Amino acid sequence: MNTLYFSKENRFVRMLATIAAGTIGGWIFALCHIPLPWLLGPMLTVLIWSKFSRIELYWTSEMRNIGLLIIGYSSGLSFTKAAVIEIIHQLPSMLFMTIILIAFCAALALLVSKLTGVDYPTTLTGSIPGGLTQMVTLGEEIEGIDLTAITFLQVARVMMIVFFIPMLVFSPLFTSGDPVLHAGTANAVSAQWSGLFPNILVFAAVSIICAVLGQKVKLPTPYLLGPILGTAVFSISGFSGPALPSVLLNIAQFSTGCYFGLLLKPEKLQNKARVISFSLINGMLMILFSWGLSIVLVRMHNITTATSFLSLAPGGADQMSIIAGEIHEDLSIVTGYQLFRMFFIYFAVPPLLKWFFKYRVKVQHAEYKLNCTEK
Repeated sequence: MNTLYFSKENRFVRMLATIAAGTIGGWIFALCHIPLPWLLGPMLTVLIWSKFSRIELYWTSEMRNIGLLIIGYSSGLSFTKAAVIEIIHQLPSMLFMTIILIAFCAALALLVSKLTGVDYPTTLTGSIPGGLTQMVTLGEEIEGIDLTAITFLQVARVMMIVFFIPMLVFSPLFTSGDPVLHAGTANAVSAQWSGLFPNILVFAAVSIICAVLGQKVKLPTPYLLGPILGTAVFSISGFSGPALPSVLLNIAQFSTGCYFGLLLKPEKLQNKARVISFSLINGMLMILFSWGLSIVLVRMHNITTATSFLSLAPGGADQMSIIAGEIHEDLSIVTGYQLFRMFFIYFAVPPLLKWFFKYRVKVQHAEYKLNCTEK
């Protein structure tokens, strides 16, 4: 009994330490007027604290899920009938851009494999954009893959994207000279607490129920996708929910930032220096490539440069939705592209990778037998 009591108390103290570290980071970033202070600040300070403090920080998946629920609800509000028609119109572009981006990542993974000495199946699985959970799960099913390296490559890329993309989209490169109106502005404006009730209770129930159902049917990131789909159906039907106060949006950012700050564990890596260096280079090249693709997408459709870039950025739907909402971009388009890629990665990529790895093993085995015969 005493052991259990102290174990719970220890976790409580560790969580309080995480909240303290994240709050310090968010407060410093807010004072310095750094973009997305309650996402980036907690992420950085939690990461630093977890490496140098004697107190082992702790954050539950439930806390992160609360943040995802808030983000999912806010993203779902942007789905109007007009937005859905536009998303359907852009489905061929979504497929084309997704395939091009994944092909580029596969080529980068081959280069990283040759330069770091890490086997290609590991670097390829670690480089697929926007699929951390799916790719780690896939890695567990394939013999000989380094799960630590996969997790590091995925998290390092996401953290780079979450740090660098806000700096880019808040810069004059994206915030000036765009002729297209920001379609998401109306939904992105922060609300007052008095405007939430009683409608928010209905939408909160819908979001939670959809998240739980999404988990039961094994949707990718159910606590994000479930609320998006549930809220979107209500919005399209004409029952629009209230916008959330900035405090709740900051809580969502804070929860996500603390979670990602604790994910990165470089001390468990083999070939640490090489893998870290090429992970950073890999992430930067992905960002540059997606920026190049976004220029093409702007010419194909009547959307802003920032909306296009966030739609194609190789991050996750939750992070890109936070950024799109913060700068009042077209949240429905950004979420549409990100979710399309998420579903493509979830349903199409794993079986393709499994087939490729099995084929690769057969080829290597045949080459080995041929070399033995020649000798």
